[in-house]
Amino acid sequence: MHQKIIIEGGRKLKGEVTVSGAKNAALKLMAASIILGDTCELYNVPELTDVYTMTNLLRTLGAEVDYNEEEQKVTINAAEIDNVEAHYDFVSTMRASFIVLGALLGRFHEAKVALPGGCSIGERRIDFHIKGLEALGAQVKIEGGYVIAKAKKLTGSKIYLDRPSVGATENIMLASVLAEGSTILSNAAQEPEIIDLANFLNAMGCDISGAGTSEIIINGVRQRDLNPLSYTTIPDRVEAGTYIAAIIATRGKAVIRNIFPNHLSAVTSKVIEMGGKITVLDPFSIEVSFCGKLNGVNIVTQPYPGFPTDLQSPFISALVQAEGVSIVTENIYENRFRQLGELRRMGADVQQESNKAIIKGVRQLTGAQVIATDLRAGAALIIAGLCADGVSEVKDIYHVDRGYEKIVEKFSNLGANIKRIELDETNLDVKINNIDEPLF
Repeated sequence: MHQKIIIEGGRKLKGEVTVSGAKNAALKLMAASIILGDTCELYNVPELTDVYTMTNLLRTLGAEVDYNEEEQKVTINAAEIDNVEAHYDFVSTMRASFIVLGALLGRFHEAKVALPGGCSIGERRIDFHIKGLEALGAQVKIEGGYVIAKAKKLTGSKIYLDRPSVGATENIMLASVLAEGSTILSNAAQEPEIIDLANFLNAMGCDISGAGTSEIIINGVRQRDLNPLSYTTIPDRVEAGTYIAAIIATRGKAVIRNIFPNHLSAVTSKVIEMGGKITVLDPFSIEVSFCGKLNGVNIVTQPYPGFPTDLQSPFISALVQAEGVSIVTENIYENRFRQLGELRRMGADVQQESNKAIIKGVRQLTGAQVIATDLRAGAALIIAGLCADGVSEVKDIYHVDRGYEKIVEKFSNLGANIKRIELDETNLDVKINNIDEPLF
């Protein structure tokens, strides 16, 4: 089935929305279960296509995996893993699955993992991963589109990353938790998802300190000393930031629940600069509101705690209607402005100059047919459709389903006029929510 999202814009978002578990944390915890060799239970795991992909990948390795969508619970027993090859069919569609490399190498001292893929937002450099694994004593080569790593023994080492790569930090952590001795990882990534992974590993009996800072210390432990565990994934800060951008873009007012507000400090500071208001209601909820004019701002994406690259696309959809000129500088991925041409189809005045998007605010976007070129670009186009005059169609929404759980239902609950359409190509029938009804 091919699907698209239809939006009739012009409504201010209002009400409440509850954020799901963090995709970028849950996927890494699922991969880390390989280290345990026993049973773990993960809660607050969102129902996403990427989660199903990771579930199937773990099964091909020999793990028993059960995903209960209603409880948002994944149960993984990795005791009987008997395969150390992560096939191209899985890893090529989702770059997060590449960190099974570190987990397999750490437990079995060998791994064969396809080179990473996912959305086409930029190059997936793995030299930092390889450098770190080699420092632990692994022999690594690339052959036939696969990374092949083997080690007679893994030994702790001092490792410096030339840049704070999230994936390299995760792979090195997973490879070193069972190594002999201590590993000191400097210039490590500091994202909340790194902290969540370290907390998960520590809960099973690993010895990691410093996660969330630039230096992480991993003291190797024995696998037989690890314990089964239950663990709850952190909330998705990117999903929360996407709804913040949508509320501001539509000049709305709504409450966002199940978030850690401190994970969004760089985002909320820009919202205030844009003319919005953020009110912390309790430790896990905020109210986002807007009144007055929408101001243009400059945004520079940086590793955490800077402004996240995953949110520049949704915020551009707000800035295209802001007063004045905004400049968004993308420092992480070179192809992260692929939605700009689609926004121009909706009347936006936005141009790319090298790694910068130059945005001149317009009074009103107009509905159009657009294509989601990647996960976050898809969310950005949905936000643009919510603001536009008339009806918009967003195609190729399978990208969006990789990272946003029930996005149509959540925007509907906020008052948006939005539908998901299934197109059955065998008979060209259009099915709208599986019932025969007018679209609007």
